[in-house]
Amino acid sequence: MSQRTERISEEFQKALAECIRTLKDPRVRDLMISVTRCEVTGDLRYAKAYISVFGSEQQKKDAMRGLKSASGYLRREVAAKIRLRYAPEIVLIEDDSIGHGAHINQLLNDLEREGKL
Repeated sequence: MSQRTERISEEFQKALAECIRTLKDPRVRDLMISVTRCEVTGDLRYAKAYISVFGSEQQKKDAMRGLKSASGYLRREVAAKIRLRYAPEIVLIEDDSIGHGAHINQLLNDLEREGKL
C-alpha cells in the first residue's frame, strides 16, 4: 500500500467513526461501535471497514444491518469530511477482535482470582 493510500485509509477510518456516532438508527445509536481498521484500495473505489460491535449476537447482527442500510449516507458524509472527489464504496466487515480481547481478559482475571496464575 502506498503512503497516500495508507493516509487516506487512516483519515477514512476516523471520519467513518465520527459519522457512525451521528446515526439516529435505533439499531446503531445506543451501542458501542468501533471502526477497528480501514483499507482503501489504490484506485479509491472501495474501502473495507472492519467494524467491532460490543453487545449480544442479536445486537451485533442488528447493528451491522443498520450500518449497511446507512452505507450510502456514510459514504457521502465521509467523502465530504476528507474531501475526496469520488466517494469509495464502503464494504462493512464484522470484526470481533474487541469482544474476543475482552473475553480473554475476563478469563485471565478469573484465573488470577482463583490463584492459578
